[in-house]
Amino acid sequence: MTRIHPMTMPASDQSVKAILREIRLVFGMVPNLFKTYAHHPPLLQANWQKVKAVMFEGSLSRKLKETIAVLVSRDNGSAYCVAAHTAALRSIGVTEDEISALEQGVNQTTFNGKEKALIHFARKANREPLRITQADFQTLRQAGAQDAEIIEALGVMEVFTALNKFVDSLQVDIDF
Repeated sequence: MTRIHPMTMPASDQSVKAILREIRLVFGMVPNLFKTYAHHPPLLQANWQKVKAVMFEGSLSRKLKETIAVLVSRDNGSAYCVAAHTAALRSIGVTEDEISALEQGVNQTTFNGKEKALIHFARKANREPLRITQADFQTLRQAGAQDAEIIEALGVMEVFTALNKFVDSLQVDIDF
């Protein structure tokens, strides 16, 4: 049961209304995560801007980013974010077979070598960041990953580690 209920009434703050309208346009709904952030408008604005920058900009594919989001969230035990980003994978055309393959392990998927290396790296950075080695970077570079792509993959990990902790601390109800 959620500990702080998502805002159900439209906020009187016009900037909050504008952000929530934009979120609805992107997702077709306003997820409980963002309705909960709406209790503190500066946090809603900052996190929405960060989600947009990380998930919808850059050179990595949306499929790769959503996969990192799902796997980091799974590693962190965040049912809300796993559900949300599995739904996002479906919404961008990822099939149930591909999702099942992902559940069997990244090596069972159709991602190329560079994408697999970035996924493995983001997960390791999430689980044990102090154990990242030069060999890990060599593996990425040998797979063809550029610095900007490494930073982008880590940015996805960073965003979802924070979102996982937020929704799990508040036990935000899954709405996907």
